[in-house]
Amino acid sequence: MHHFFVPEENLLDGRIIIRGDDVNHIRNVLRMTLGEKLAISCGKGVEYMCAVEELREDAVTARILEEHATESELPVSITLFQSLPKSDKMEFVIQKAIELGVSRVVPIRTKRCVVKLDERKEEKKLARWQAIAEAAAKQSGRGIIPEIQRIADFEQALQMAAQYDTVLIPYELCGDMPESVTAVQRAAEGRSVGIFIGPEGGFERGEVEQAVNGGAVPISLGKRILRTETAGLAILSVLMFLIEGKNKN
Repeated sequence: MHHFFVPEENLLDGRIIIRGDDVNHIRNVLRMTLGEKLAISCGKGVEYMCAVEELREDAVTARILEEHATESELPVSITLFQSLPKSDKMEFVIQKAIELGVSRVVPIRTKRCVVKLDERKEEKKLARWQAIAEAAAKQSGRGIIPEIQRIADFEQALQMAAQYDTVLIPYELCGDMPESVTAVQRAAEGRSVGIFIGPEGGFERGEVEQAVNGGAVPISLGKRILRTETAGLAILSVLMFLIEGKNKN
């Protein structure tokens, strides 16, 4: 079933009005017809099962048939603090991280980042990344559109992460696998998790020490060196598995 997001103010008397680019998608790409069913969310954790009631050039009206709490959201809030990677790797990371259930992504600048964005380029990147986030949320049936926050310095990111129950920082020099397994399992039991991923050259030792002094837990992701675009997805996959497995019991 096709899934769309609309602003909450578009809910009116048992109906939902869809406007913007989705209208063309519904009418001319999907070629939906009157009575055809679709799912709509307003980003508040509620999903509306609807039927197309009216198709106009500038808007689509859908009648609400039923509503229920979204079942696709993880009960643990996960924030990915991703060091800025080269090329278009950030787009891939955002897309896959949202499919895996993150609540938000915070791009961060670290000492070994080679990507430098001025204010104009940053605004364009943020708009592009948020559009990718919305598309990924639609595709994966999310009940919310995770936020892509503004680029933060490493120190700012650590301050943001101080509010989380657990903060994990995968680090290639951390070789204690049993302790890493325990740390990830403990993170899955909490309510909020922050994950710090380094750039192509990895974190500098001083950055890891700074994070640990702030309460972060260094973990190993195995004996292989993972690329920056792989590391976050690896730990997110493990966390999703543990969290959803726990909540099925």
